[in-house]
Amino acid sequence: MSVPGSLKDVYLDAMKDLWSANDQMTRAVQQLSDQASEPKPKQRLQDAVGGIGQHTALLKSLIEVNGGTTSPEPCKGMEGLVTEALKHGLKEAPSDGRLRDVQIIAQYQRMSHYGLAGFGATAAYAKALGKTDQESKLKTAVSEIYKGDDFASQPAGESVARAAA
Repeated sequence: MSVPGSLKDVYLDAMKDLWSANDQMTRAVQQLSDQASEPKPKQRLQDAVGGIGQHTALLKSLIEVNGGTTSPEPCKGMEGLVTEALKHGLKEAPSDGRLRDVQIIAQYQRMSHYGLAGFGATAAYAKALGKTDQESKLKTAVSEIYKGDDFASQPAGESVARAAA
């Protein structure tokens, strides 16, 4: 990655970073969903993989439209979040399925919040560059990620209540 010389470069770099983050998150969420014990969190995580894939396709198309090279830029931020997610959801996960589900959902949400920040900033770059159609698409992705986070919170709350009992 070279030093950005313009806002357009920052915009392209941010999308490449998000692409890498999404690829990493997809692999992690697939692994975490396999370890979820309750059907609801397991299904929500599996559904999330499809949404992440749609957002990755959006990023690739926007990079291409803006003349960027279509390859991800390694995302060290998500790498750390994925390491933590796999540690708490798989490697050092509680044997009690209810507690494991609580940890898995929390790790999923941490990774999702990274995406929220990235997509939100990227939408702001698109707006500043006068790319209103692209801004709209990125804001839609932000909205979908928020909905996914709220959706994940529901079974998380149920799992926490069961684990507390």
